[in-house]
Amino acid sequence: MFAHEEVARAVERLINAQSSANDSGDWTWFVDELYTEDAVYICEYAGTTTVEARGRAEIKATHYGRDMRGWEGWSFPYEGYMVNGSQAVTHWYNRGPGLRPDGSHYQTHGISFLTYAGNGMFSHQYDLFDLAHQMRLCDELEDAGLLSPVLKEIWVTPSKRRLLDMLNRKEGYAPPASS
Repeated sequence: MFAHEEVARAVERLINAQSSANDSGDWTWFVDELYTEDAVYICEYAGTTTVEARGRAEIKATHYGRDMRGWEGWSFPYEGYMVNGSQAVTHWYNRGPGLRPDGSHYQTHGISFLTYAGNGMFSHQYDLFDLAHQMRLCDELEDAGLLSPVLKEIWVTPSKRRLLDMLNRKEGYAPPASS
């Protein structure tokens, strides 16, 4: 068991690193500092796709590499976190570019479940967010002229298609294999 303060410091380091990544657009530099060599990072896309990375190299290549393409201009600020033993839960936003006419942010909520492994590092992360609300947000951004054509092509359109196929129980639908 780890001291609450130790786990909280590690979560705060992760939050600060991701805040710097929001500013710089470089999402891989902190992986070696904050994840164990054999860490597992999973992002679940509403049952349509699961991206699972095992080990730092895969985390860099998928979650903080390939999967960040098209998200330029977005940020992922944190609202807060909770710690319970070696487990932590963070609350963050998928925040799109620009502001709505009323001055509010284009954003949806997300949460991460983290397992602390000691020495300032995490051994497991599981991310969740509401894919339907994220698709609605992307539609809103597109209507405002703020959605990246790259993001629409490589993530929004395929995600919508998979979500609709799943909800309509389309013949032959099977979620894509984890990557």
